Amino acid sequence: MVEAIEFPHLAAKYGVMGVPKTVINDEIEFEGAVPEEIFVSHLMSALSS
Repeated sequence: MVEAIEFPHLAAKYGVMGVPKTVINDEIEFEGAVPEEIFVSHLMSALSS
C-alpha cells in the first residue's frame, strides 16, 4: 500500500484519480472498493498472464 499524498510521483505514474486504486504487476488496475470475488478474479488474471 502506498499513500498517494506522500508519493505524488507514484500517484501520477499510475494515474490515481480515486482511492482505493489497485495495480497488480503494472498490468491490471481498478479503482474503488470491489467485492472480494471480483478482486480475486483480477488477481488470478494477473497470475495467469
